[in-house]
Amino acid sequence: MGTEHSKNEGRRSMVFLRKGPKLPAWEDALLSGKEPKSLLKRGLRYVSLSLIMKGMTSTPDFLWGLPEVQKLNLSRNQLVVIPPSLGKLDRLVVLNLGGNCLKCLPKEIGLLRNLKVLFVNMNCLTEVPAELSLCRKLEVLSLSHNYISQLPLSFTDLTSLRKLNLSNNRFVQIPLCIFALRSLDFLHLGSNRLENIAESVQYLVNLQIFIAENNNIRTLPRSLCFITALELLNVDYNAIQTLPDELYLLRRLPRIAWNPMDKGLHIAHNPLSRPLPEVVEGGLDVLFNYLREKKNN
Repeated sequence: MGTEHSKNEGRRSMVFLRKGPKLPAWEDALLSGKEPKSLLKRGLRYVSLSLIMKGMTSTPDFLWGLPEVQKLNLSRNQLVVIPPSLGKLDRLVVLNLGGNCLKCLPKEIGLLRNLKVLFVNMNCLTEVPAELSLCRKLEVLSLSHNYISQLPLSFTDLTSLRKLNLSNNRFVQIPLCIFALRSLDFLHLGSNRLENIAESVQYLVNLQIFIAENNNIRTLPRSLCFITALELLNVDYNAIQTLPDELYLLRRLPRIAWNPMDKGLHIAHNPLSRPLPEVVEGGLDVLFNYLREKKNN
């Protein structure tokens, strides 16, 4: 009896010593008998749920039973797939899937008719489902740092889209559908494989920030000069040799800019033909006067 009692005590000690690592917060909440709804935070604007950096390789099943969620953050995990059940969360306004290992998005994302902000940056996407264009309220979309080379033509339906980040992808040309997005005020196409900017860019009449740095662009189209709302134009690190004479029409550009965050004209690290390098060094007013005189003569 005494020997058996000692063995049992020993086993209990071993179990205690072998206690595993602390569970992720969402799993711990479930195992402690709490309702999944206890994870929700009810703010002034949104009912939100954050499962950022939980080491998840798949989404927890309880998630799809929380239809009241309006703001969901699943970023910086190791998620490989988002199941079709995503469509059940049709009250979502903000969805952050950034920093995962996603190769595709479910077509059911088109059921999120209240979605306004979507981050899917830093994943492994090669394409975007056409159904995303059913999210007609979408205003902010980041698809940066993926492997995307084209967009569905149906993206022309995203008429509320104001900010679009497609940087660090594999675009060789600007998708035609983008030129129909007349509400855009921010467009980032930096670090792609663009060789030109189509004349159709002039239809983006509300564009204030246009970034196309680190591409293979050789010339800037004359029509770019008619987007008079532009306050920041960044074409650093390209293959530009000449500038359109009408560039002086972009009067909202405040300066020649060198800091990436500054508004103005970013034209550094291009093989500009002489005398443009010397003129640029004189500042924006000197450059605009030079181009204006050149055009008039």
